[in-house]
Amino acid sequence: MTRKTLFILPLLAILSGCGVLQSAIKSTFPYTAALTIPRSSAVGEELTVTAPAGSFDQHINKGGSNADQVSSVRVVSARIKSVDPSDFNIGNLVLVKVYLSRVNGKDEILVASRTDITTGVGNSLVLDIEDTKQLDDLLHDEKMQVKLVYKLHNHINQNTSLRVVLSLSAKPGKK
Repeated sequence: MTRKTLFILPLLAILSGCGVLQSAIKSTFPYTAALTIPRSSAVGEELTVTAPAGSFDQHINKGGSNADQVSSVRVVSARIKSVDPSDFNIGNLVLVKVYLSRVNGKDEILVASRTDITTGVGNSLVLDIEDTKQLDDLLHDEKMQVKLVYKLHNHINQNTSLRVVLSLSAKPGKK
């Protein structure tokens, strides 16, 4: 190891407990989930799919969580993008609602939605966020899940993979 590395590693270890740094990290790295809409989905019915939600900051914190160092965690932006096929038109969906919860489905919170999706929107869509609810309690769990409620305009010919991206904001300190 170089001298620079020997200096940086202890510095990062010290700063990782700092609420200011942890809130910056939480606000920088979004939570994402890869969800698959099966081609067997019925048209015109509200259906659901779930997937684990993850963020890069879970990998650099002891135990996967820095929740004890941050407070007032809220969603500040939400987006859905087609992954496979990459040219899937999100306009095939009539509506989407995105919930964040514990892995067991408890403490579910609506974090984003869109109920007026136009048919020609393309392969990516910014969602309307629900930013009045704090996510502090959910972040104490190492693992979370995203639930997507959706309704199709038309039948889809293949399983479709979508990525949900939730950007958060956090303040340093305890709740």
